[in-house]
Amino acid sequence: MLKIDIITLFPEVMEPFLASSILGRARQKGIIQTGFLNPRQFAKDKHKTVDDRPYGGGAGMLMKAEPLYQAIKQLKKQSPCQKADGKKPLVVMTSPRGKKFTQTLAKQLAAEEHIIFVCGHYEGVDARIYPEIDLEVSLGDFILTGGELAACVMIDAVTRLQKGTFVKEDVTSKESFEDNLLEAPQYTRPEVWRRRKVPAVLLSGNHKLIEEWKLNEALKLTKKLRPDLLDNRPLKTSEKETKRLKRRKQ
Repeated sequence: MLKIDIITLFPEVMEPFLASSILGRARQKGIIQTGFLNPRQFAKDKHKTVDDRPYGGGAGMLMKAEPLYQAIKQLKKQSPCQKADGKKPLVVMTSPRGKKFTQTLAKQLAAEEHIIFVCGHYEGVDARIYPEIDLEVSLGDFILTGGELAACVMIDAVTRLQKGTFVKEDVTSKESFEDNLLEAPQYTRPEVWRRRKVPAVLLSGNHKLIEEWKLNEALKLTKKLRPDLLDNRPLKTSEKETKRLKRRKQ
């Protein structure tokens, strides 16, 4: 089971998402366990203040370091990670300056035993909290109001990689970004829709030809939409053989 804790000022934003569809079923089956901790409960004043103006001036407010520190400390203390094997919970901060989130990173996170997501908000956080963070992650070069949506996206990507989330275990092995390729186009019934037909090869029943078609279509689509993925991509054995045969014919 993967334990996921989220430090956030707005758990009500995330709970409906985590309770629905595949994520909800994964929680019900005990594949993942999620929890929320609001840093406001560690604020010392009567107003439960968790933000303040930045030193040196500037727009907006910053999240204070102490409430975040206490929240991280408490969750680490309660972590299911076994101290004997040296495993520790991974503390992940959603941050626009962080490492770009990719499928490769999702796989790395999926192998963890306990992840603590720290959702930033307002204009940012007091920089003195960063030594308590193991990994900063960004969805891309844009700014969100808070880190809650980013954390939801990452939790979704990580959960679907957990064993048992899907009935068919190979569902996640043939998707976009596997082997640095986008997924080939897919089709379902009816065979003809508004005069547009399903490619004949997919109706042939010839699995070898179908796999070759999917690979060729994936290569073409990736070259058109995401050519950067093809940089330094190692060729599969079947692709090497195809190239070899083409050279012989020439």
